[in-house]
Amino acid sequence: MKNKSFSSKRFRNIGVLTVASVYFLILVGGIVRSTGSGMGCPDWPKCFGSWVPPTSLEELPSDYLEAYKEKRLQKNERIAKLLHSLGFSETSQQILSHPYQFLETEFNVTKTWIEYVNRLVGAVIGLLILLTVVYALPYRVTDPKIFWGSVVSLILVGFQGWLGSLVVSTNLLPEMVTIHMALALVLLALLIYVVLRSQREQVVQLSLTGSATIKGIIILTLILSFVQIIIGTQVREQVDIVAFDLNNQGRELWIDRLGRSFYVHRSLSILVVLLNVALYLLVKKLKHKVLLNIAAWVLIVIGMEIVLGIVLAYFALPAFAQPLHLLLGTLLFGLQFLLLVYYYYAQKRMYNPKPELVA
Repeated sequence: MKNKSFSSKRFRNIGVLTVASVYFLILVGGIVRSTGSGMGCPDWPKCFGSWVPPTSLEELPSDYLEAYKEKRLQKNERIAKLLHSLGFSETSQQILSHPYQFLETEFNVTKTWIEYVNRLVGAVIGLLILLTVVYALPYRVTDPKIFWGSVVSLILVGFQGWLGSLVVSTNLLPEMVTIHMALALVLLALLIYVVLRSQREQVVQLSLTGSATIKGIIILTLILSFVQIIIGTQVREQVDIVAFDLNNQGRELWIDRLGRSFYVHRSLSILVVLLNVALYLLVKKLKHKVLLNIAAWVLIVIGMEIVLGIVLAYFALPAFAQPLHLLLGTLLFGLQFLLLVYYYYAQKRMYNPKPELVA
């Protein structure tokens, strides 16, 4: 029993640390976008052909702009051929014809190092998830879902890294950025699931009577938050396009030039508030302290999101608010998913784990 307790705590600790690191990476990624540093390193996984990026323009060849653009185009051609052979002809054509890939990004030491830090954090998360898999090994017999969930998270991180290279080679192709964000949410959900599953015996001890209505509303709010984040990512892409067209000038004009996605995103936020307030009131009736605390934090995060949304809409999209808005959106999604999984296990009055000890 002692060995089982130690393994469970060790897995929980590394899992919580990994989840926190993913949120930190999302924040750093938001800073990358808000500062326009996404192409601070024109190649991947190296940065300007080196594992440690340059600190001055003198360290680069005179034709670096054309050279790295050519490398991007060659990589895009290989990717497009692969996608075409797999039957994704339309996506292949989009990659080859999108004008972003032909843009040249001049060296800026600040933007280069912001993007480089973003990649370093990503590498650290890869190592943390590898440790998560190692610490999940004892569960491969007693609870295979924890072990294989950890393995899938490692595979997903590797795929995210590869997708990140496509984001760079396509010069921040909007579709690639959206997919990148969606997979980050899937990764968060998977990590939260395996961590909480490893602790479910403690959760079941605080059991309650289930309600299909509450479970349905939690799922609905979760789906709505996922959709909101994806639409928000598309709005952010529109902001980048408007900023490029206006040469990063006249920020007070950017909001008026955004497309329909911005107004859909803003309108859906009202539904987000109403559903989550209703959810809080329903959870309150359960008189379950942990669930009520999670639901309360959901409302607190939504309140902060509303404040930041107002700041963005009425104060010309200040750069500092953009990554915080994204971070809070993903934090809301994570809390709602945590509420769903915790609620699910809290209904399990009869849990009989396998007799084997987790070594």
